[in-house]
Amino acid sequence: MKKSRFTDSQIMDALKRVEAGLPVPELCRDMGISTATFYKWRAKYGGMDTSMMSRMKELEEENRRLKKLYVEAQLKADIVAEALAKKW
Repeated sequence: MKKSRFTDSQIMDALKRVEAGLPVPELCRDMGISTATFYKWRAKYGGMDTSMMSRMKELEEENRRLKKLYVEAQLKADIVAEALAKKW
């Protein structure tokens, strides 16, 4: 996964600045991001605080790791099943 140029606190600051009345195009120009990026941030992180954002990122990383472990275990089970089928 690509690492963001912006920290969690910078993203939260951007969202709060728009809530306070700063126009989105102006914020995007200041930060050097596209409006699509801003709206993606708002959809993903809107209504959160920084601690909730970091917890969500931790959970996403754990979920990614668990999915990888599941796929590896499933692959091993398939290999064993094929080996047993060939013996008979």
